[in-house]
Amino acid sequence: MTKQTYPPRIMYMECKGGGFVDFGDYGGQVSKGGGLHGSARIGRVTFSRTGSTLHYGGKSFQSLKGTGFKANYYCVETGEQYWISGPRKDGTDRLYKSDWPVEIDEDVREEYWTEIRKRPELKDHTSTSLSTTKRPNATSLTRL
Repeated sequence: MTKQTYPPRIMYMECKGGGFVDFGDYGGQVSKGGGLHGSARIGRVTFSRTGSTLHYGGKSFQSLKGTGFKANYYCVETGEQYWISGPRKDGTDRLYKSDWPVEIDEDVREEYWTEIRKRPELKDHTSTSLSTTKRPNATSLTRL
């Protein structure tokens, strides 16, 4: 039997929230809810041998197999839900239109702008936001 291997791939990852907060000694778990928009990144993910688990930033993600609400993967460690897909050539990666910036990991930045977006003149941009104005009250996006 041949081992199936999947090469690392640049992917779009948006945290939709959801999942559960564990209160430990206080008992039980409470739903965190979820939203249409969340912090997002473009980075390189790796896959398990079978391709059923994605790995990024020290976290593992598995498919919701169609059961998610505005999400297609969940974080195995936290239960948070994510929208994960290949990046689009036109840069409209978010599931719903938004002017929130999408951060681009340094190790994929040049490849993203030159190979995927076909915009090599933008290879120094660290996010997909091309405007100089920022969304009011934007929270800092950190590596997922």
